[in-house]
Amino acid sequence: MSFFGNKRLIIVLVGLVLLITIVGFTSRERSKLSWPEMFLKDTFSVVQGIFYRPAQAVSGFFQGVGDAYNVYEENRTLKASLDQYTRTTAEIHELKAENDRLRELLNTRDSLVKSFQLRVAETVARNPDTWNNTITIDKGLKQGIKKDMAVMTAKGLIGRIQSVSNFSSTVELLTSYERRNHISAYIQVKVPTANGGTTYQNISGVIEEYNAQERLLVMRKIAWGQKIEANQQVVSSGLGGVIPPNLPIGYVVRTEPDDYGLTQTAYIQPSADFSQLNEVMVVERDFTFSPSGEMVPTQPEQPPASQGGK
Repeated sequence: MSFFGNKRLIIVLVGLVLLITIVGFTSRERSKLSWPEMFLKDTFSVVQGIFYRPAQAVSGFFQGVGDAYNVYEENRTLKASLDQYTRTTAEIHELKAENDRLRELLNTRDSLVKSFQLRVAETVARNPDTWNNTITIDKGLKQGIKKDMAVMTAKGLIGRIQSVSNFSSTVELLTSYERRNHISAYIQVKVPTANGGTTYQNISGVIEEYNAQERLLVMRKIAWGQKIEANQQVVSSGLGGVIPPNLPIGYVVRTEPDDYGLTQTAYIQPSADFSQLNEVMVVERDFTFSPSGEMVPTQPEQPPASQGGK
């Protein structure tokens, strides 16, 4: 037993010596490798090359799929962010436009509130079939709106109240081709005075219709011989008994003689933008005309007295 035990020990020791010798021999820097080393190295290189290329191809394929998915996810995220940015930008622009409109409306209201009683309303309906004829606002009889009251934006007159219900009203626009009510107006002309200054002279006329092709109001019955130039302002005269005076209507574009050469016709560019009628003001004049033709101050409506019961 001891012999076999010693034999195994001797074999192990010899193996260790050989291993240490080989490691020491191969670890040295040599110019040439031994043939067993070259054989083993070539064998491992061939085997490694056989498995390396498919492994690289499979790895590259899965890496390409992963990269493509990452690009897809990134593109979807960027597209969602772009859509959100577009919506946010549109909302900001709409809020800015609304803020500008309301600010301009407030400034106009403050300048007119001393002369007229104004009620601010919003447009709630505008039929595409009657786009140039009427709009519907959210104020009615319960808010003191009456038929024939003037309606304007911050920039100028747009029409009058055509019909009224309890909580809404229909506004007939100046651009309506069905409009039958003419508007008495003045063209404000600057004229020199004797002392070297200037003053304004009002040249009267009547706005009778709307030229849809040129998008201009047509003002007729202007006295012949009156010198009228472009860009002179046109305002309501108030002589018709319905529309209050001095409401801006527009500016003169050009004039021409009528068919008979007795009066002049002026074409007026409206001050108001009829494509943007979001917020409007209903104007109540401070007087009306009696049947005898006299001006009577408008009396504010008093709420009905409550009836007490016993």
